[in-house]
Amino acid sequence: MAKRDYYEVLGVDRTASADEIKKAYRKLARKYHPDVNKDDPAAEEKFKEIAEAYQVLGDPEARAKYDQFGHAAFDGAGAGPGGFGGFGGVDFDFSDIFDVFFGGGMGGMRGAGSRQGPRKGDDLRYDLEITLEEAAFGADKKIEILREETCPHCHGNQAEPGTPIKTCSTCGGSGQVTNVQRTAFGHFTSVRTCPACRGEGKTIETPCKKCRGAGRVQNRKKLTIKIPPGVDSGHRLRVAGEGDAGTRGGPPGDLYVFITVKPHKIFRREGTHIYVEVPISFVQAALGGVIKVPTLDGETKINIPEGTQTGTVFRLREKGIPDLRGFRRGDQHVQVKVVTPIKLSDEQRKLLRAFAEASGEDLPEHEDKSFFGKVRDAFRNSGEAR
Repeated sequence: MAKRDYYEVLGVDRTASADEIKKAYRKLARKYHPDVNKDDPAAEEKFKEIAEAYQVLGDPEARAKYDQFGHAAFDGAGAGPGGFGGFGGVDFDFSDIFDVFFGGGMGGMRGAGSRQGPRKGDDLRYDLEITLEEAAFGADKKIEILREETCPHCHGNQAEPGTPIKTCSTCGGSGQVTNVQRTAFGHFTSVRTCPACRGEGKTIETPCKKCRGAGRVQNRKKLTIKIPPGVDSGHRLRVAGEGDAGTRGGPPGDLYVFITVKPHKIFRREGTHIYVEVPISFVQAALGGVIKVPTLDGETKINIPEGTQTGTVFRLREKGIPDLRGFRRGDQHVQVKVVTPIKLSDEQRKLLRAFAEASGEDLPEHEDKSFFGKVRDAFRNSGEAR
């Protein structure tokens, strides 16, 4: 089967710069690396094709030959399955692959990436539900978490006190084994976790009885979390050093507390502002007056002007939620709703009729007749007309 054009393999133009070619190669190498696609046998062949294309296009001299003669430039005698005989057996540099996956070359992976050195403990998450008042003014909340702590019996070295700890004979204490393979692309060096000690670099004859050789035990711990004023749902609080214990002398992880604010019965929050709906009578709306309204700080009084309409909003400055950044508090918005009475006494009806007449309103004679009674009369009159 004819080989695909190397530029097509990497998905770049023939005028692409060296940086563009390298960037395209890294992206494809990450996508098709066999370690990432263990269940896809076709990925390995794709990866080889990408590596072959980059070995040519990534080398200025080889690229110049390829641009002039195409694949024929590398089909000399002694070429292997990949057609690289023309390079005289030059080893292929796989350091870029490790740079893609581990943030550094082979040397960097042996250092910072090694399992033998100190390792920070895992971070933990705790979901905490608080009230609107606690979110507004802050609070101290007591919680209990389950976390991994350094075993107090073996102090994290995994062995029963007084028993020997030996250096792993397979990896020599490095926690890793190196394997060099000769491939069509040159020498491929792989570094893997030592199967004998599982990356620990040591072997333990008698594991700790308390932690069973894990070096850590699970314990419950009670903490007091300080909630700052102004938090909202979705905010995250970091409590340093309260995560799982580290291993091999590494620092502990952190605890992250995710906040959820419970819905309030009467208040609605939008950012730092608070909204509330307050009922008033039509007499208060018409004549005006002073009413009491609830706030997060307790009850306060506001003046209702004469002739206030339903839906009117009054603003109480700085009665809302404090700003997390230290700015002023938000405002509280009070919307009044004029409530019409459901039941009236005879005296109230009489007074309202007098008010209506004084206002020039034309009221029906039988105002007290129910709606359904009026409907029945309408149908009865319609039948008599027939």
